[in-house]
Amino acid sequence: MKIHPSELYFYHSSLQPIDKQTKAYAKSITQFVNEIDLMKENITATQWDQILIMLNLRPKDLLNRAHPDYQNLIAGKEWDEESWLNILVRYPHLIKSPIAIFKNKAILCKTPTDILKLD
Repeated sequence: MKIHPSELYFYHSSLQPIDKQTKAYAKSITQFVNEIDLMKENITATQWDQILIMLNLRPKDLLNRAHPDYQNLIAGKEWDEESWLNILVRYPHLIKSPIAIFKNKAILCKTPTDILKLD
């Protein structure tokens, strides 16, 4: 994934209020914020794989395990690595927090101020 050095990539859900707060903090880091709304734009399995490598996380770590869809469709089953990536592609609404990438560093923003760790 080619990252422009002055651009912050912000993967979020427009449906989540905490994501809107985090986006406001993102704009305090740089004026160049590339917003990727996971509810409107499709992220490929390859892109998810690259994001996960940057985060140093597993696909399961991104998901809200308390969500009813997670409990009904995913929990209690065996999934291989490719299947987990496909879960991220098919169910982006299960991603629990926004993801920010800036200057080749990535973070899962569990709180809005977590994004400031990228500055």
